[in-house]
Amino acid sequence: MKTIQLHNGIHIPMIGLGTWKSKENEAYQAVLHALKVGYRHIDTAFIYGNEKVVGQAIKDSGIPREDIFITTKLWNSDQGYETALKAAELSLTQLGLDYVDLYLIHWFKGHDKDLASWRALEKLYKDGKAKAIGVSNHNVHHIEYLLEHAEIKPMINQVETHVELPNKYLKAYCESNGILLQAYAPLMSSDIQTLLSKEVLQDIAKKYNKTVPQIAIRWLLQRGIIVLPKSINPSRIEQNNDVFDFELSEEDMTSIISLETGRKRFPEMDNVPF
Repeated sequence: MKTIQLHNGIHIPMIGLGTWKSKENEAYQAVLHALKVGYRHIDTAFIYGNEKVVGQAIKDSGIPREDIFITTKLWNSDQGYETALKAAELSLTQLGLDYVDLYLIHWFKGHDKDLASWRALEKLYKDGKAKAIGVSNHNVHHIEYLLEHAEIKPMINQVETHVELPNKYLKAYCESNGILLQAYAPLMSSDIQTLLSKEVLQDIAKKYNKTVPQIAIRWLLQRGIIVLPKSINPSRIEQNNDVFDFELSEEDMTSIISLETGRKRFPEMDNVPF
């Protein structure tokens, strides 16, 4: 599995299994299968309700803990300093782990809560309970405020990113500050049929003898973006990771960037109703 280095020297696998909306048994089986076929990066969150089974699957896989990169996230109602520390301890308990590899603030909920939560994440990092820390669903102005006040810079920003929403400006800003972009919904989530219907992607897929989702994932990888495709289907889990034996040409990369519409499938980061 190819990895990329965070600004603190930690290496993170470029592809991880997403587990959003995966019910308990589905999540368990998906994680177990993903680890069996070569994944070493699993993404979950407290709000997903599957931390316990994700942790059990990791344990049951028999793979050494240090070989697996595990991410979880601080939910909105737990933001704040003391509440974030308690939430992190609960996540660790549910996962059955002493530490996570990455802990993220799940959504931006105002500068005051963000900064208080970030102070908690900095403590978790210093205490070794999170090997890396970062944010999710944060835009440029959110991160700017954090950088003005933070002692430790975020290492990751996990946001919705796909062929219709390439996040060119956000990616450039994050990388200029040593923050890597991580893509959730890389296959456009529940709107995957729109992705599959794009003739540009169909033509490129035929050229490389790959599937449209594989092309969409490869395009993100070649842009230096960590990708989190979610699936509970064993064959799709395998296909989503079978993207390291080819490289898209510059012409194909450019053709795909032309698919940008700016349309989001998830809430605007400044106006989250939950």
